[in-house]
Amino acid sequence: MSYKEWKDKVETFKTIDVRGIQGNFFQGIKKQAMQTAAGSGMEIVQSFDPIPLYEVMEGLGFEHYTEQKGDAEFHVYFYRAEVRHEDKDIPMRPAALTNMPLVDEKLGNIAVNFWDLTWNDERRYLPYETRLLLSLTNAVGAGRMRQATRELVKAYIHGLDSAALDDVFELLAWNQGIGYFSSEIGPSTLFAAYKTIKNMEKQGKERSEICEMLKEKFGEKNPDVKV
Repeated sequence: MSYKEWKDKVETFKTIDVRGIQGNFFQGIKKQAMQTAAGSGMEIVQSFDPIPLYEVMEGLGFEHYTEQKGDAEFHVYFYRAEVRHEDKDIPMRPAALTNMPLVDEKLGNIAVNFWDLTWNDERRYLPYETRLLLSLTNAVGAGRMRQATRELVKAYIHGLDSAALDDVFELLAWNQGIGYFSSEIGPSTLFAAYKTIKNMEKQGKERSEICEMLKEKFGEKNPDVKV
């Protein structure tokens, strides 16, 4: 369907204004979306174009139409054309982007478009998992273990074989040095997530169970990981 076919219904959509909300508002919107019947919809108001939300909503059977009504005012109309439950959600979506409008509202829109270009643009050559690993190692080099942990969790949940993580940590020991590895990487949340994967695999746990454990122990509830 096209927007023209359902635009007359937008006046009946529930409006959710998330401007000024910091943190991960995606899960709250997703919960509301799952309760929305086919043939109805939602209107999301944000100070930047909420691009990370589009794929999640598409997986639930929503179409969307976006209107920019000001420099920092975006209205996105989501219409549920059908009820689907294809979970396209990616853990640890870039909730930190919601901090950008606090600094400057235009910066928020620039930041989310930069994120979209970096991670979603079809011109990107390297596979998504490879880019996550590069981001992980760059984060370690910069001392950002919080970011590194998030990238590791996303990579594994996305399907990366843990053998690739073995290579990464071996290279970290080589490039950063045994002393740094022992004092900084070994005790980190990053390495704790890695050990969780390896130990559960040795126990014969299913990948789905390991992914759920990663989201529970090293997700947004963990103060050393959340943004």
